[in-house]
Amino acid sequence: MIELFFVTCLISDPQRCTEHSLLFEQQNGLFTCMLSGQNELARWVNAHPNDHVVEWKCRLPKTGDTQI
Repeated sequence: MIELFFVTCLISDPQRCTEHSLLFEQQNGLFTCMLSGQNELARWVNAHPNDHVVEWKCRLPKTGDTQI
């Protein structure tokens, strides 16, 4: 699996941020995650209009690396 890891913050309170992740099939790889990640993030933001994405990256899940 490949993880699309992203951080969102509330528009009304930019200091309140939350970490999220979406998983992709391993066969699609990191490159596919990078290409389709923006579309997935746009869908997520559309479903959560009070949040905005501040940072994102593709990685192997459970790497322990939560710093962006």
